[in-house]
Amino acid sequence: MNQHAKPYRVDAPATSADRAELSKICASDALWRHMLEEATAALAIEPALTPLLMGAVINRSGFADAIAHRVSARLGESAISSQMIFDAYSAALAAEPKLVDAFRADLTALVERDPACGRLIDGFLYFKGFHAIETHRLAHWLWRHGRMDFALYLQSRSSEIFQTDIHPAARFGEGILLDHATGLVVGETAVVGDDVSIMQNVTLGGTGKESGDRHPKIGRGVLIGAGAKILGNIEIGTCARVAAGSVVLRAAPRNVTVAGVPAKIIGANGCAEPARDMDQLLSDLAYDSFAYVI
Repeated sequence: MNQHAKPYRVDAPATSADRAELSKICASDALWRHMLEEATAALAIEPALTPLLMGAVINRSGFADAIAHRVSARLGESAISSQMIFDAYSAALAAEPKLVDAFRADLTALVERDPACGRLIDGFLYFKGFHAIETHRLAHWLWRHGRMDFALYLQSRSSEIFQTDIHPAARFGEGILLDHATGLVVGETAVVGDDVSIMQNVTLGGTGKESGDRHPKIGRGVLIGAGAKILGNIEIGTCARVAAGSVVLRAAPRNVTVAGVPAKIIGANGCAEPARDMDQLLSDLAYDSFAYVI
């Protein structure tokens, strides 16, 4: 058995080397085999979870099937069953097989960037941010194919279950991390690029005074800190960093850090790819020498 397919221990959290190894596995054909090994190891020490581990992982036919089953199981209710949602996933994956590439990239982002994710099955089974973005991917596919009522139902259900409110028309790239996810609001015309990390209680919203294209455009590799609000049809440039609690009302260029209410540019972003670095501290920047209103 692979050395990383081991029981999770709270006294021995995953190291950066562990997460780097898991990231390599995500990018290879070994992904599904490794998830099966992890689930089998977990089952051996926690037999009470047999229905979950067998149904969500061990008895599934592959990675895409497992994700569709797990997310559908969390979303299903008496009005719209998990089977109906699973059937919608199956239709989407059959029509657009590249959706599984987005699933894989999102799981890679999770194990690369979140130190709380020590195994592939941690995020896959339990992390609502991962489930929320995969719910949105189905809702967005349904929206693009004219099934708007089903898409809006999934938006509503995701808000209820995962505490995220993402309009089905919003466009997301691949490799998205919704860390914790609680309180995330994303408007209809928002666009989020590849490899973006978004913390909890973030709003990508309008100003309330516009119609049409009225929501933010987030470039590749951006890190958006907890509680940040980005409002209006403005662009946040590639690999920018938005500090926690900021209210951003004007566009920000690439490779900078913005902070404050209203947000100001306070310096360079501090690293090559903020979304991967996940550093929300601003201690490396000298506010007085850099700050100006954007």
